[in-house]
Amino acid sequence: MADPSELPPIREVIARHGLSASKALGQNFLLDEQLLSRIAAIPGDLKGARVLEVGPGPGGLTRALLRAGARVTAIEMDQRCLPALAELSDAFPGQLDVIEGDAMKLDHGALMQGEPFHIASNLPYNVGTALFTRWLDEAQWPPQWLSLTLMFQREVADRIVSKPGTSAYGRLAVLAQWRSTAKLALKVHRSAFTPPPKVMSAIVHITPAKAPEGHENGGDRGNPARRNGQRRRVRRARAGAWLGDPRPRDAKRHNTRHVKGLPLGYQPNRWIQPVGVTGLLWELTLCKLERPIALSHSPDPLLSC
Repeated sequence: MADPSELPPIREVIARHGLSASKALGQNFLLDEQLLSRIAAIPGDLKGARVLEVGPGPGGLTRALLRAGARVTAIEMDQRCLPALAELSDAFPGQLDVIEGDAMKLDHGALMQGEPFHIASNLPYNVGTALFTRWLDEAQWPPQWLSLTLMFQREVADRIVSKPGTSAYGRLAVLAQWRSTAKLALKVHRSAFTPPPKVMSAIVHITPAKAPEGHENGGDRGNPARRNGQRRRVRRARAGAWLGDPRPRDAKRHNTRHVKGLPLGYQPNRWIQPVGVTGLLWELTLCKLERPIALSHSPDPLLSC
């Protein structure tokens, strides 16, 4: 059994196991143990608490969480990292459970055996936003998780904590704030990673709050981000009926069979011209702006709202 106080530096672990960050897996390793300890402290006292970590890699944040007394369940799909994580399991007996697999395909609540848990992760960049929206979009509220402490690209983190009326405010902010409290907990310079990414990063900390009255377990019906998405799909489908059916060879097909509220007589699966004046109006009106521009000759009030 290894002594936790005698664990080698993470850089040595990476070198000994011949590890390198995989671009395909969105990996960037954190080596600064003081910084990792600061991240592990953000959720508060973790002694005896259950913590889910996605993408531990060589175990930098994992060891910081274990030293804080947490019982960690780590999901890792990179088989190269499993021996390094096994060493941590030996050093902290009974505290670390490593699951080999894809976090996008696993039931996280079932993995934690129904117990409340925190989530703390230096998320792989290529799945970070998808996992984030999944955790915040749970139908049951308050959720099983107690807090989210997550690393994102700085631009994404700024969007998550942005306020209404700012240019960064959008779907991620609505999703994070309509029944949770989100804050920017720590800024992380790109030089802290190996290899250094091209962008800066930041830690976002989120705790569940009371859902708006009537939406405690609203699921899709209660989620304002989803409601806005449905409105956009209706606008796009109606615009397709208005803009015509030129059917050029390079046209793009839009499946609208699932969209409610289409105009009378509208035929599903119509073709939309992606280029020229028609395509330009489509882009300007529906894709680039949060609210469509007003068109004086528009026959549909939804297009000039």
